[in-house]
Amino acid sequence: MKDLDFGFLVPYIPQLVQASKLTFAIGVLSFGAALLIAVCVGLLRSGNLPRTLDGLLGIYVEVFRGTPLLIQLFFIYYGLPSFGIMFEPVTAAVMGLSLNSGAYMSEVVRASVKAVGAGQYEAALCLGYKPLQVYRHIVLPQAFRIALPTLMNYFSTMIKETSLVSVLSIAEITRIGNQIYARTLSPFEIYLTIGAIYFCMTWSVALISKRLERGTTKWNP
Repeated sequence: MKDLDFGFLVPYIPQLVQASKLTFAIGVLSFGAALLIAVCVGLLRSGNLPRTLDGLLGIYVEVFRGTPLLIQLFFIYYGLPSFGIMFEPVTAAVMGLSLNSGAYMSEVVRASVKAVGAGQYEAALCLGYKPLQVYRHIVLPQAFRIALPTLMNYFSTMIKETSLVSVLSIAEITRIGNQIYARTLSPFEIYLTIGAIYFCMTWSVALISKRLERGTTKWNP
C-alpha cells in the first residue's frame, strides 16, 4: 500500500470549499421544496379527496418512487428541452431531488396525520374549532412530532443524493473530486476527503435533528 499524501490537495482547497457550499445549498433548497410538496400532497391524501385528484396524486407518488432518481434528473435536464422546456442545471437538480424526495416524504406525512386519533379531530369540532384550526392546533403539531425523525433522515439522504447531480455539469463536490482525480491520478486521497466532507454535512444534519427531537419531546399531547 502506498503512503498517503494529502499535500497535493492544498491548492484545491478553495475549489472543494466552494463545491461543498454549493452541494449543501442544493441539499437545503431541495429539502425545503420537498417538504412543501410532502406536506401538501400528504395532507390532501390523508383526507377524503375526489377520486380523480386522489388518483393523480397517487400516480405522482408511484412514478417518482418507482423510477431511479438519476433517470428523473436526465429526463428533467436532457429530456424536457425536446418539448421546449429548459432549466438551468441547479434548477433542474433542485427540481429532480425535491420531486423525488417529496413523493417519499408525502407518505410519511400522510401516515403521521392518520396516526393522530380521529377522536381528537371530532372532539375539537364539537368544541367549536373549525377544520383548519383543528389541523393547525391539534393534528399537525402531533403529526410533526411523529414524522420528524423520518423526515430528517430523508434530509441526510438528500445531502448524499446530491452527488448524482454531477451528471448535470454542476460543480458540486463529487464533480470537483472527479476533476481533481483526473488531474492527479490519486483516487484514494481525494475520494476519502470527499467522503469525509459528506460525512460532516450529514453529521451536522443529524445534530440538528437530535436537537429538534429533544425540543418536540417537551410537548406531550
